[in-house]
Amino acid sequence: MKQLIKHISYIFLILFIIVSGLVFAIAQKDIPREKLKAKYTNSASQFMPLMDMQVHFRDEGSHTDSLPILLIHGTSSSLNTWDSLVSLLPKNKRIIRLDMPAFGLTGPNKENKYSYPFYSQFLNAFLNKLQVKHCIIAGNSLGGGIAWHFALDYPNKVHQLILIDASGYPKKNEQGSLGFKIAKIPILNNLLLFITPRILVKKSLETVFFDQSLVTENRITTYHELLLVEGNRKAALSIFKYGFQQETSRIKEIQQPTLIIFGEKDQLISSENAYLFEKDIKGSKAVLIKNVGHIPMEEAPLATAKIINDFIK
Repeated sequence: MKQLIKHISYIFLILFIIVSGLVFAIAQKDIPREKLKAKYTNSASQFMPLMDMQVHFRDEGSHTDSLPILLIHGTSSSLNTWDSLVSLLPKNKRIIRLDMPAFGLTGPNKENKYSYPFYSQFLNAFLNKLQVKHCIIAGNSLGGGIAWHFALDYPNKVHQLILIDASGYPKKNEQGSLGFKIAKIPILNNLLLFITPRILVKKSLETVFFDQSLVTENRITTYHELLLVEGNRKAALSIFKYGFQQETSRIKEIQQPTLIIFGEKDQLISSENAYLFEKDIKGSKAVLIKNVGHIPMEEAPLATAKIINDFIK
């Protein structure tokens, strides 16, 4: 019996050595933030010291506009997701977008803990530093959930609310992305801290876009490299592991004029949720964009911009 246990232990040791060797061989190191700054910043980029972070943001358009638009991206994304949309918004508007804590060139917060209350406090501090008293806030996916929570937590700061494929209701039978699924599997998800292959990002984007021709090499590279920014994988894994407490019952408390946009073919958050938002938010308006997936501002910027421009008029 002792010999058998010894033999099994020996086999496990060999397997451990082999697996460790494979992990070491294909492991991908974090990319230093400074190394990617030149590639993912432009003349409009700024960095704000806030809550022990250097927050990457862009403040563009007319600074005489007293009611700027604040754009909040979703999980594993960045301010780059709004590139096409920004150029299509009214020229007389001030448009502010940022890499939210845990993502992009901003990276993780000091405690590596995230929640809707944390993001509300963060956005309030961010807007205060910019001396923005009122704004129109638009958010996609998790960013949409952050946006409507902020509208409830700081109602006097939000003039209008725009939810784009926003989180807020319990999941149904959505397909979800491969990356999100792996990130929720115990033990296996910890490997994502060391091994985050480009093919995984590609497969995840293929479920995000309905039009597969938009899953280009440049787009894959952007999402992949910004995920590898030092600390971002650990932050994203923390969000996937522990998630956010959905406060669905609070949605009915939203008072601001609200526009709800969903891609009809969203595989991550069912487009049926558009009508749940519309039902729960008094006076809101839901619009579905046909043959579009989870991020309409990237997949259908013209249609998305037209809907938004009509709303903010």
